[in-house]
Order: sequence, then structure tokens, then C-alpha cells
Amino acid sequence: MLKAAQIFSNYMVLQRRKNISVFGTGEDGRTVTVTLNGVSASAVVKDGKWQTELSPMEAGGEYEMVITDGTDTITFYHVMIGEVWFCGGQSNMEFEIQNAKDGKELLNTLNANCPVRFYYTPKVGTEEDAEKQGANTCWNTASPENSKYWSAVGLHFALKLSKELGVTVGLIGCNWGGSSASNWVDRETLENDKTISSYIEEYDEKTKGKTYEQMVEEYHQYEKENAEWNEKYSKLCAEKPGTSWEQAAEVLGPNTWPGPVGAINPFRPTNMFHNMVMRVCPYTIQGFLYYQGESDDHKPDSYYRLFTSLISLWREKWGDDELPFILVQLPAFKYAKDPDYRHWSKIRSAQMKAYRTVKNTGIAVITDCGEFDNIHPLDKKPVGERLCLQAEKLVYGMDVKAFGPMFRSYIIKDGGIEVSLDYAENGLTPKGEAKQCFEIAGADGEFTEAEYKIDENDSSKIFVYSDKVNEPKYVRYNWFNYMESFLVNETGIPLAPFSTFDK
Repeated sequence: MLKAAQIFSNYMVLQRRKNISVFGTGEDGRTVTVTLNGVSASAVVKDGKWQTELSPMEAGGEYEMVITDGTDTITFYHVMIGEVWFCGGQSNMEFEIQNAKDGKELLNTLNANCPVRFYYTPKVGTEEDAEKQGANTCWNTASPENSKYWSAVGLHFALKLSKELGVTVGLIGCNWGGSSASNWVDRETLENDKTISSYIEEYDEKTKGKTYEQMVEEYHQYEKENAEWNEKYSKLCAEKPGTSWEQAAEVLGPNTWPGPVGAINPFRPTNMFHNMVMRVCPYTIQGFLYYQGESDDHKPDSYYRLFTSLISLWREKWGDDELPFILVQLPAFKYAKDPDYRHWSKIRSAQMKAYRTVKNTGIAVITDCGEFDNIHPLDKKPVGERLCLQAEKLVYGMDVKAFGPMFRSYIIKDGGIEVSLDYAENGLTPKGEAKQCFEIAGADGEFTEAEYKIDENDSSKIFVYSDKVNEPKYVRYNWFNYMESFLVNETGIPLAPFSTFDK
């Protein structure tokens, strides 16, 4: 029987000005023809699959798409051609607009005339679940009810972009809270690189000697116990509002999320790549938006390799090694009960290094958008809008100020270190509480708090010094998990954290 891939549905948005990939399944040997807006393309079904490409079109709609193999015919209605962006990552990309700051007010302004549409890739642990759940998915138009589950970051991005470009923007949500980047790549990517192979080696070690049936039984038992724990937690919160996860664990016993490692645990390495990303690939997109890194803070030294491998793999699967990839650098955060481990500093550094070394990438710096003791900051508007500025600059060639200050270089002079910045020529101003943000170290790498002076004649230069370090060698800025003091330029975007100490 002729089928289109699950991502094709009524109200879908297709990418303008690119070949439009259309694909699905059918009976071997049959010729499948796709027609849209007077343009047709055909393909022969082979090994149960077919794929064809329609010629590029300008933005417009609404249209009908007709797919036929001469026996069966599928028709999709209310199709728009505009801009399509893939929203990947973990919980802060997934974070729903209904729970965001001012989200309910924004929802009340949305209706079907809003030029933003959304498709959410089902969160699944197996191919069977992907088939089952995906059958019930579709593109949604905006409304107070439809949109409340949409990515807040994605929606704010799309609202700004659609206004700037005057076209419909389609978002593909493909994200899962708590996921590691290792969930979003294939086994070959992990196995073939010793820097990141520990992710798959640890999985193999923990599942060694277990049968598939045993792993399934273990996970189903966990699901039952976890449901019971969550029910008790809900009752506890009703009785004592504000009960934290840690406090609940003291009363109810520990919560064992994400469950036993095994063949159907959705948080196993590679699962989300195979059963989510590849469910929508190669749907034609303009680029990727990616907000992730929190769940890899236990292995920050290998994150650059893992992250850049993900970018390379996704681009390979979409058949475009220059497909735009715009990332979110992690915000300020730490739990109140924890010391500042500074491991998020290493993740941010890896993210900045990826931006600097991987072509056709952008970066949204949002260190000032974090919240103390809350890993899910509520205000997602600046995140989405800074992503949009990056897209406007990188992809659409618009003359916008998309960057806050960024480290460029340094020289050691006059008993201190002079730091030179990009995007700071029009002045720097402090934002947030006045706390020390610069540190300096000698050859021993032992950092201490430092004073700083912004050059009166050239605000792109900052002189950093300390009476405690007579022969400075290294300097770093906001090298913390959580910080409250920032230097910003005229955009209001903060100076991105940096360190010249790479050990």
C-alpha cells in the first residue's frame, strides 16, 4: 500500500527555494508521482521505499499535494511553502510555551492565521513505538490549544523570523528532556572515536550477558514502579506544595529514572537518532536549531568531539555538509546544594569551539538567561530571538547585530593581560549584580580573582590584572557554572565566557 512518511500531513510547511524531498513506502516496481503547485516528480519503489524531489518553489500557499502510484492516491491539503527549521536537543528546547514566562498570554493571541506551524516527532524507545505513535502525528496550525505543547524557544524564534521574512515558518520538534548527545548519533559514530566511545562501551558492559527478553522485562518493571513513585510524588506535592525532588526522595525513596540500561530504554545510546531523527530525515529543511549539553556535563572534556560528530552526522544524513546549524550556549546555572563544579564552563567552551571551527554554524550566547537552582529557566523569548538573529545573519544575509562581545586575542603586558574582543567597539556596560567575573593565573594555572579596566579609547580592549599574580600567563572570564555579573554590548547580549587556559 502506498504511504508517505509520517511527517507529511495536512497543514505541513515545505522549504522554499530548495529541492523538496518527498518520500515514503509502497509496492516494489510501482511508479510514484508527486504533484504540488503544478510541479510533478516521480520515483520507482525499490525495496519497499520511494523518494523523489520536487523542483524549488517560492513561498506561498495554501496548496494541495497529490501522491499516486496509479492505484492508490494520497492528498494533503492546506500545504504552505516557507521556511522549515529542525528544533533538536533536550528539555530546554522541549520546554513548552504553556509553562514559559508570559506563555499563557502569548497563547491567547494565537490563531490559525499565525504564520507558524509545528510538527512534533514522537518520543519513542523502539521502532515499533515509532510506527505506532507516528501514525497519529500531524502538522498543527497555531491556536491557544494546539500550541501550548510547542517548544517555547522554537515558537519565539519562528514568530520573529516569520515577521522579518513575511513567510510561514514550520518547526520540526525533535527533542527529549534529559537526553545526551550520544542518544542522537549512531553506533558507528561512537565506536569509531576513542574520545567518545565510552558512551557505547559502558552500555555494552552493563548489558553484557542479558537477553533481549530480560532487558524488556526489567524495563517494564521499572515503568510500573516509576509510575507508582510519580503518583505518590503528585500526592505529596498536593499535600506539601513546593516539595523538591530531593525532599520527595527522602520520603518516598529514590526515583530511579531513567531506568535500567537496556534494549528498550529510550535513553540508551543511539536510540533517538534511529527512532526520531531518522523518522523525519531527509525532510527538506533550512537548518538546525540545537539546545543541549546539560546531560553531558559528566564528560565535558569529550563534548566537543561528541557535538561536532553529531553535526557532521546530521548533515551527512540530510545530504548537505553545509546545512546551517545554530546552537545555544548553555546559560548560567547551578543547584543551590552543589558547589560550583565549573564543568558547564567546559561545555560552553566546547560549544564555542564548535562554532569557531565548524563551517556554517551560529551560536546564541545566553549566559545571562539562566536561573539559580532552576535548570529550566522560564524566560525563553530572548533565547528564541537570539537564535533568530543568528539565522538572520548567517542564513538570510540580513544586516542585523546578532552578536554580543566575543574573545579574540590577548597579550601579556605591564604586569597584566590585555584582552581584545570582537563586537565591542561601540562600548561595554555591566549587567547584573556586581561580582567578580575575571580571573588571572601564572604559569602554575592557579587562578585568582582579578580587577579589570576597559580601555577609555577602545572599548574592545580590557586590561586584567591582580596584585597577587606578578607574572600572569592565563586569563578567563565568567568561568563558572553560575554567574550574575556580565559585560554586554549595545545588543544586550553578554560577553561569552572564555579561558586561555586549555588544560
